[in-house]
Amino acid sequence: MIRRLTLTVVLLPTALAAATLTLTAPQEYQVIQRRSATAGEIQIRGQLAVSDATTAATVEVRVLASTGDTGRWQRSQTAIVASQLKATAAAPAGGWHRVEVRVREGDRVIAEASVAHVGIGEIFVVAGQSNSANHGEEKQTTRTGRVVSGDGTTWKLANDPQPGASGNRGSFMPPLGDLLVERFNVPVGFIPCGVGATSVREWLPEGARFPHPPTIEKRVRRLPDGQWESKGEAYATLVERMRQVEPRGFRAVLWHHGESDANQQDPTRTLPGTLYQESLTTIVRASRRAIGWDAPWFVAQVSYHTPSDEASPEIRTAQAALWREGLALEGPDSDALKGEWRERNGQGVHFSGPGLREHAARWMEKIAPWLESQLR
Repeated sequence: MIRRLTLTVVLLPTALAAATLTLTAPQEYQVIQRRSATAGEIQIRGQLAVSDATTAATVEVRVLASTGDTGRWQRSQTAIVASQLKATAAAPAGGWHRVEVRVREGDRVIAEASVAHVGIGEIFVVAGQSNSANHGEEKQTTRTGRVVSGDGTTWKLANDPQPGASGNRGSFMPPLGDLLVERFNVPVGFIPCGVGATSVREWLPEGARFPHPPTIEKRVRRLPDGQWESKGEAYATLVERMRQVEPRGFRAVLWHHGESDANQQDPTRTLPGTLYQESLTTIVRASRRAIGWDAPWFVAQVSYHTPSDEASPEIRTAQAALWREGLALEGPDSDALKGEWRERNGQGVHFSGPGLREHAARWMEKIAPWLESQLR
């Protein structure tokens, strides 16, 4: 269920109509991708329930900016159709802003509602396996209070565990979000959908074929000819999360993945680097077609398991190949995070508390210069 914000207005004694305005967008603690360094546009959606017919209702929106600017009422050019309210409002980059909506009939305000926390900033989709999800050793929280996560239905402050991703422990998203907030002075939102222990084969679109199965087979199926194919579940979730925001409604995808295709105990389950590259290329291109625009992807170098298995040259080469071909941007080398940065005193595959914060810092090193170039 979408969280709805409702306010019923008591009218002046001379008013004949009573109305209730229910907003479905924006949602509380929602961050909206800015369109420029200084501004963005808020989509207003809602439903108007009126006891008497309204013949000339108009919608007005006011944004009370976090800078203290009281703003002005903006009259929307979009009419109310079949009680469905659709409007837009320009807003400055930053937040948290308060968004107020009112419906007028002539000189009378017949309904109004508001959302207390709306931001215009940066949105990132986060996908991959456990180290892109909630499997870190120590839960993290946002220091700035301006980092949020969305799962397709609601938004919340991005305190671990993150909604929409597997696991119930820690992630790198709160500290990364805080670093971005401090650098760019806008709220930051994440759309997480990472799934622990997944092969890249499980992220392929439904029906995509490959010769050998991954170590875990629940998201793939064997075909009569001995080939295997993806059920497409992880890919469908990824595309759905990309679509949960308006077109071009996020800045980039952060892809952190590779461990479950590298150096498996059963060598037949290990994916050759060439097939990893081919599979990830398919995922990137197919998802871009599905959402209708060429969303940027950052691809990290990821293949670490334990101190005795620190890297897979084949998988690392495959990940770097997407940078060289211009299909993706260079993400951090997380295989370099060892020792104290890994769980269980350096013996595990997941990050420790300090490791999650260092992981965030390494993502920041890659994202920040690129983002600055996008804002010029």
